Amino acid sequence: MADHQQQQPELFELNNGTMQVKVTNYGCIITSLSVPDKDGKLADVVLGFDSLEPYLKGAAPYFGCIVGRVANRIKDGKFTLNGTEYSLPINKPPNSLHGGFKGFDKVVWEVVEHKKGENPSITFRYHSRDGEEGYPGDVSVTAMYTLTSKTTMRLDMEAVPKNKPTPINLAQHTYWNLAGHNSGNILDHSIQIWAMHVTPVDQNTVPTGEIMPVKGTPFDFTTEKKIGSSIHEVGLGYDHNYVLDCGDEKLGLKHAAKMKDPSSSRVLNLWTNAPGMQFYTANYVNGVFGKGGAEYGKHSALCLETQGFPNAINQPNFPSVVVQPGEKYKHSMLYEFSVE
Repeated sequence: MADHQQQQPELFELNNGTMQVKVTNYGCIITSLSVPDKDGKLADVVLGFDSLEPYLKGAAPYFGCIVGRVANRIKDGKFTLNGTEYSLPINKPPNSLHGGFKGFDKVVWEVVEHKKGENPSITFRYHSRDGEEGYPGDVSVTAMYTLTSKTTMRLDMEAVPKNKPTPINLAQHTYWNLAGHNSGNILDHSIQIWAMHVTPVDQNTVPTGEIMPVKGTPFDFTTEKKIGSSIHEVGLGYDHNYVLDCGDEKLGLKHAAKMKDPSSSRVLNLWTNAPGMQFYTANYVNGVFGKGGAEYGKHSALCLETQGFPNAINQPNFPSVVVQPGEKYKHSMLYEFSVE
């Protein structure tokens, strides 16, 4: 699309009569997602803002967006691919984070299709240019949100490099609080993560390259456990990549996590085809005023960002995130809500 036809940031709704999702073409952000509790009462379970303006002004710590071209941290903002060294913006010193200063979360995507009806969906597209935020090659990216059943949402992301091999690692960065976005911290939520290993990190939150068993550590969520029970043993909180290596499969996706809020009985089961998942307990959120004037603080939500491993481009023993021209990157997630 030519620049003079640039689409404006807008808000769109997906509604199937049971759940209601609001998304914007700015960063593919989910600004609200309402699902019923045990009494059928709807609550909005994602952190965010009432209008688009705070997102456009950069007030959100990645609330609800799709991050890319490469999610998470790249050590020192450098990598070498086929003998060429690339330098990326150091937007989270000393590293490059979530695609740089203006990653996929801070651009307006084109709306390709918006379907209403029983299984409403919206499809966004973005063309990332060669050299954008330091990354090599043109890449065409699509993201489609679909309400696949009464209380299930699916996200399908695809990316195709046009002319050069490039690292691609997209992630969905919604902050979840199943009690409702304005209900305080998530330390009482319980979670189960289908991962026997994590990738431990250095002092700058970059994986060391080690793949460490979680057994006997505060990182063990192989059986359902309250988030607050050992969070004090891991510094500021959880902000770690889990190796999804033991979940059962459904529709070609692995069971990644099951999160539960005792007060509302809401449950979220997450399924994905990605090898890893960043489990993040909103450690850096502090005094952000969101929807309805709610104040979001530390641990007010959690992120379940399915992804390739952080800094994989610099770690030969991690699954590769490099995609060749003509190959297709595919990353899907299924968010299944229920009550129990």
